[in-house]
Amino acid sequence: MASTTNTAPTAPAKRDRTHYLYIAVIVAVALGIAVGLIAPDFAVELKPIGTGFVNLIKMMISPIIFCTIVLGIGSVRKAAKVGAVGGIALGYFLIMSLVALGIGLVVGNIVEPGTGLAVTDAIKETGQAQVSPEAKDTTEFLLGIIPTTIVSAFTGGEVLQTLLVALLAGFALQAMGNAGTPILRGVEHIQRLVFRILAMVMWAAPVGAFGAIAAVTGSAGLDALKSLAVLMVGFYITCFLFVFIVLGALLKIVAGLNIFTFFKYLGREFLLILSTSSSESALPRLIAKMEHLGVSKPVVGITVPTGYSFNLDGTMIYMTMASLFISDAMGTPMAIGEQIALLLFLLVASKGAAGVTGAGLATLAGGLQSHKPALVDGVGLIVGIDRFMSEARALTNFAGNAVATVLIGTWTKEIDKGRVEQVLAGQLPFDEKTLQDDHVVAGDDAASDADGEKELAKA
Repeated sequence: MASTTNTAPTAPAKRDRTHYLYIAVIVAVALGIAVGLIAPDFAVELKPIGTGFVNLIKMMISPIIFCTIVLGIGSVRKAAKVGAVGGIALGYFLIMSLVALGIGLVVGNIVEPGTGLAVTDAIKETGQAQVSPEAKDTTEFLLGIIPTTIVSAFTGGEVLQTLLVALLAGFALQAMGNAGTPILRGVEHIQRLVFRILAMVMWAAPVGAFGAIAAVTGSAGLDALKSLAVLMVGFYITCFLFVFIVLGALLKIVAGLNIFTFFKYLGREFLLILSTSSSESALPRLIAKMEHLGVSKPVVGITVPTGYSFNLDGTMIYMTMASLFISDAMGTPMAIGEQIALLLFLLVASKGAAGVTGAGLATLAGGLQSHKPALVDGVGLIVGIDRFMSEARALTNFAGNAVATVLIGTWTKEIDKGRVEQVLAGQLPFDEKTLQDDHVVAGDDAASDADGEKELAKA
């Protein structure tokens, strides 16, 4: 009770300041769209501004993941618990990927968005150019999880490499017992520092949002949107149905939560993704918010980073509908058996391209090149609207990972349901200044440092 009372007086001030920040983001998005439509050539040149902001966020991802996992695992005495969380998470990710592919398959066959389009030589060249040399096959992908050195896991920006090093460090500290406590406390202080830096970086969000949206709008233009509106609308509707019907039903049945209330809590993260077209920009904040919600550190630390590579529901739907669109546009519609074979192949291929910039388009082109090369020429048809579709892709991926964290926390009984109700009711506001529950951390410190604090009090 004391900790809640202590934070109550300061919460309004913190919320007021960040409230203006996110109003500025909304205004920046509107201005970016206007500039993109009025002066498209100038708007395209603003792309580095948006890229710079996303890169600022990305540089914080590895240390945040490392600290979160090390603290989560290091404080758990039974390694089997961590293994159970990882096994349940991977099983759930596979099932939901198949569900997303299935929904995209049904809608794509009903809508048939590619019928009647012509594929020119210029479009063919554009499609071939999308086959990314960065994409890896499954073997290379698995070997790539192992970093060259422990330090390179942080400098390379590979989420799964950081995850592996953090798991090893966490289990090692777990085995050290009391001898590892000072190291855990050090990591805890580093985590506070990293989250404080992230909170500072977030004040650049309006500038980044303006540059990103202006560039997207300026590069695509209205012509591309009009000609491919059917595919875009169909894709957005499919994502909407998946999130609010499939994920919404799961969240209600398993955790007893209303998905609209849950997403309201994550509203600022959705706005951030919408303005940057990148779900990675909200990854650090999702980790912080899921812990604040009441999900345990081990579950958050394992589910969120792993989900960003393996639980790409929006990307699955995108690849399904885009494949059907391209095959129709090329005048070579696929039979159901061919569709299922291609999509199962793309399901595996998507794991090999995890982390590649523009992964949706690169994965699609690379997968088609390997499985059905004749369709690669048609990828050029969707290049113009890919950035607009990437927003729905990113929003769906983020929603899927947020819901997955709560579901896995519920299944493993690693969630404080009482705290969840308080947080979603607004009784325990999220600290936007530090992105952490400082009062909780302070309480833990007090318990372990009672003698030291007594000495300080006497002084």
